[in-house]
Amino acid sequence: MVAGIAKARDVEVDWPCCLDEYEKLVLLMNTPRYALFFHVFNLVCWRRNVCDGYGFGYFGLVFRVVIDNSVYPRATLVTVDSAKKHRYLLEAVQVLSDLNLSIKKAYFSSDGGWLMDVFHVTDQLGCKLTDERVISFIEETLEARRPNKSVGQENLTALELIGADRPGLLSEIFAVLSDLQCGVSDARVWTHNGRMAAVLFVSDEESGEPIDDEPHRISDIQSRLRNILQGQTNITSMAVTNAERRLHQMMFADRDFEMASSPLAVSIQRLVERGYSVVTVQCSDRPKLLFDIVCTLTEMEYVVYHGTVRTDADQAYQEFYIKHSDGRPISSEAERQRVMQCLQAAIDRRGQGLRLEICTVEKQALLSEVTRAFRENGLLVKRAEVSSTKGQVASNIFYVTDAAGGIPSSEMVDAVRRNIGTGSLTVTQPFPRICEEAQEPGNRSGTGLGLASLGCLVLKNLSNLGLIRSSSC
Repeated sequence: MVAGIAKARDVEVDWPCCLDEYEKLVLLMNTPRYALFFHVFNLVCWRRNVCDGYGFGYFGLVFRVVIDNSVYPRATLVTVDSAKKHRYLLEAVQVLSDLNLSIKKAYFSSDGGWLMDVFHVTDQLGCKLTDERVISFIEETLEARRPNKSVGQENLTALELIGADRPGLLSEIFAVLSDLQCGVSDARVWTHNGRMAAVLFVSDEESGEPIDDEPHRISDIQSRLRNILQGQTNITSMAVTNAERRLHQMMFADRDFEMASSPLAVSIQRLVERGYSVVTVQCSDRPKLLFDIVCTLTEMEYVVYHGTVRTDADQAYQEFYIKHSDGRPISSEAERQRVMQCLQAAIDRRGQGLRLEICTVEKQALLSEVTRAFRENGLLVKRAEVSSTKGQVASNIFYVTDAAGGIPSSEMVDAVRRNIGTGSLTVTQPFPRICEEAQEPGNRSGTGLGLASLGCLVLKNLSNLGLIRSSSC
């Protein structure tokens, strides 16, 4: 099973017969040609059957995904080993973020044409992943390298809206769609710096069919929405790459970052001797923070070569070693300031507020009624996540503030409840972290020990390159 000679970049390694694959991995990680590590890691995976069926062969493997629950008692280790490809880090993070998983710690490291990403992942309760369906979905989606499609939206028409935000705007949009007999099956709405961007997936209210083959109806929708927005509308029958990724693109194109607050959470330094720019982010931790940062860097055509992510209580610390896609680091103060502004905007776009969840059987004009109740009672919608199917229970989440941008009073919320039904609206808090990750790894099996040390080796390599200050795990 184990080849006697491993080849990579025209380098040959003669293995003593007494060494197993993991020992070879340790030796190779301490050689200058550490890209060989990826090939040996593939052999480790092959022998342990951790990732059977994921990859394309023996040496020269292009892609492997390892998901292991034996390493840490309260976190799942997700390791992605692949041929380096611009945008692949974003795609991997996107898959995990779309499942609302928390990435509490991560390491990224690349050498030549190879890339390894290591993620410490928990669910919303802070527990390791135990649902085999979720684990299989992650493996299959990452292995297929097709995380972009929005599940369940193939037969819907996508509306992309952007314009100046104002009180009651979302209510007016949903009222127009209801009047034109359009049902909203899925929607993501963000507001930031006086701007509103939305991606809505709609269909005919009665038949549930897409409406992109009705030119007169589409023209009517565009005309009426443009009058409301005084901005841009776009209608397409093609599946949007990813709604939240698309919102970042739309707001970036709208230049919302030019009005962003001072980038207090972001700093950038030049690592002259290595030819990298070092981006450091320190801010309050929140869901999907890593996705927002990596998405923005990727859309700005910067490549992440190395990086580390960790959280300490409610604080996040992220460090990225980047170059532009043309191979150069950030070269001017103007470029540096622009990148910091854009990253600060990415951090701030997910507007915060009181989280209100509407759970009720989907019915015609439901969203119009709910958002009208918000408007009439002085609530401003900062962000919305809508998911519904006709005749089934709709899950609609709104983040709202009062007119001054503060948390609404209980009297305001009760007034909305009376308007839409007392049993439909609940004030929800973030999920409690009932399985906080232990400080010490504890007892591990042999396989777990190997993969835990693997994460340490990645950190050690970053430290040896002078890219991080400490290689402690």
